[in-house]
Amino acid sequence: MQLYLPIAELPVNMLLILGMGLAVGFISGMFGVGGGFLLTPLLIFIGIPPAIAVASVSGQIAASSLSGTLSYWRKNAVDAKLAGVLLGGSVIGSLGGVVAFTLLRRAGQLDLFIAVSYVTLLSGIGLLMVLESSRAIARSRSGEPPKPVPTRDRRVASSLPLMVNFPRSRITVSIIPVMAIGLGIGFLGSMMGIGGGFLLVPALIYLLRVSTSVVIGTSSLQTLITMLLTVVFHAVTNASVDVVLALLLMIGGVIGAQFGARTSLTMKGEELRLMLGLVVLAVGVRFLVDLVLRPDDPFTNTIMEWSVR
Repeated sequence: MQLYLPIAELPVNMLLILGMGLAVGFISGMFGVGGGFLLTPLLIFIGIPPAIAVASVSGQIAASSLSGTLSYWRKNAVDAKLAGVLLGGSVIGSLGGVVAFTLLRRAGQLDLFIAVSYVTLLSGIGLLMVLESSRAIARSRSGEPPKPVPTRDRRVASSLPLMVNFPRSRITVSIIPVMAIGLGIGFLGSMMGIGGGFLLVPALIYLLRVSTSVVIGTSSLQTLITMLLTVVFHAVTNASVDVVLALLLMIGGVIGAQFGARTSLTMKGEELRLMLGLVVLAVGVRFLVDLVLRPDDPFTNTIMEWSVR
């Protein structure tokens, strides 16, 4: 069933788009991530211009995050105070990212930036998560006691001013590094069409030592508000949000997120980290293959074709 996208200016299979939203929504609810790190590349791979994909996916991320956040909130698995501090940095980062997005698009370098960023971030972070979670699972199966949580990762955060206690997450740290994390997530989210959860979740777990059971719901709440702001920024600044595409993705995403949130509550933290790491790594490798493979026509750059449509 073909449907014409007015902003992207091309027809797409409606069932295919709904299916993508459903699958990515499931992943979003399961891991507490926005899912844009997977959905944006999928849209680009089927021919959606990168600028349109990045802006439109933000709406789907917000919808999926809302669905997931409601599920975790009902289960008391959200640290609203921590999410609020993260949001303070995310708002500034999102606005800065939209400005940079506009400048790179005008300079004709946006598509290359998106591809290189996905390869670098996804491959590196995915590999680290796979290695760490694999070691944790191996220790668990061998009966070896878990290693004590190192405190050196929080020494810097604990020595800075503006200390705040987050009782739900059971940590006391300065809000400066927390806001810095939010700022970085907001910037990358608006630049790359990602909710930033795949960065936020490991950052909170490995840097601030927040409990996995709380960090996923907190990530969903922070992603929800950040992506809502990003949609508004992109719509006003670039007019690149395709409402038809975003609505199709939202419908599938909301349904999928509910099932994903329920599934995650039945799994161990290290298993969730391993699965998320494998997904992140796979997408990064896919982008790397596209960058290094010789195109069928050496005089045709597919990414450049998308940007001028």
